[in-house]
Amino acid sequence: MSLRSYFVKICCISSVEEAELAVRHGASALGLVSRMPSGPGVISEAMIAEIAAAVHGRVETVLLTSESDPDAIIAQVERCRVTGVQLCAWLDEDARRTLCIRIPSTMLMQVVHVIDPSAIERAQTAQRHVDRILLDSGTLSGPIQELGGTGRTHDWAVSREIVDSVDVPVLLAGGLHAENVRDACSMVEPFGLDVCSGVRRNGSLDESRLSTFFDALPHV
Repeated sequence: MSLRSYFVKICCISSVEEAELAVRHGASALGLVSRMPSGPGVISEAMIAEIAAAVHGRVETVLLTSESDPDAIIAQVERCRVTGVQLCAWLDEDARRTLCIRIPSTMLMQVVHVIDPSAIERAQTAQRHVDRILLDSGTLSGPIQELGGTGRTHDWAVSREIVDSVDVPVLLAGGLHAENVRDACSMVEPFGLDVCSGVRRNGSLDESRLSTFFDALPHV
């Protein structure tokens, strides 16, 4: 039986140089962050489009959006010319269905914030009309929502229940780094991983940490 490496999305890419570094070390996808209520890595849509063009055909380019209106999301995708969109805000089923119909060639990934066991039911609902689910840490209440990029882990036992109960590929995010990624993979058994702060130093993508992270990945 052949073995494969985990699908890895390197998030918060801020330049063509960072994109090339991530690709060179084995990234399967790049996360490109548009305007958010909080969190790191926000860049202009012009820069997102430039990065997407530079790596076109080599890796997936995933727009992170906090928009919840389908028309606004579709307009962003068209401006940025990405291959996928990560829905960081919670979209209802009608909105996800609309996106699925109107941009069928764009990979749709709904974020489910694993705050407590209620995330299991949310994930089961979220799988309708999307290609993937991403499990992340965050908070949806309070004056400022945290939609990702927290650098915190969450309850991986809940994440494992989600992986076992949905029919679409699941990516795990939230506080991953070289020292804990093997345990995370063993416990959750996700399709893929999403990492930002764990491969950065002083806010910049760090080649040493990037290399160490990929070296720590198990094969599946």
